[in-house]
Amino acid sequence: MNFPADLRYTSEHEWLRITEGNIAVIGVTDFAQSELGDIVFVEIETVGQTLAANEIFGTVEAVKTVSDLFLPVAGKILEVNPALASNPELVNNDPYGEGWMVKVEVDDLAAVEALMDSAAYQNII
Repeated sequence: MNFPADLRYTSEHEWLRITEGNIAVIGVTDFAQSELGDIVFVEIETVGQTLAANEIFGTVEAVKTVSDLFLPVAGKILEVNPALASNPELVNNDPYGEGWMVKVEVDDLAAVEALMDSAAYQNII
């Protein structure tokens, strides 16, 4: 299983990468996608909304279950990965790359540092 060291992680199995300034890319971890199984649909209708940390920003549907997606830090949802509409399996195939979920303008960068690093995340799973 893959746990990139440049990411931050949550106990809800989301990851976060700061790309520039206070813009973050968020997705689900390799562990999460493997537990969910084949992902068939991603629904995110929160673009333009400002949400609190741990608030639900969407859902992911796998063959056997539907799971909520939780925002790791407070911020404004700027963009949803457009490729997921026609290729939700990208989450399974490349969870840390092409399978990203949303881009977010982070309210407080200190909150990012409070998330788990790779080693801490590996310890909880």
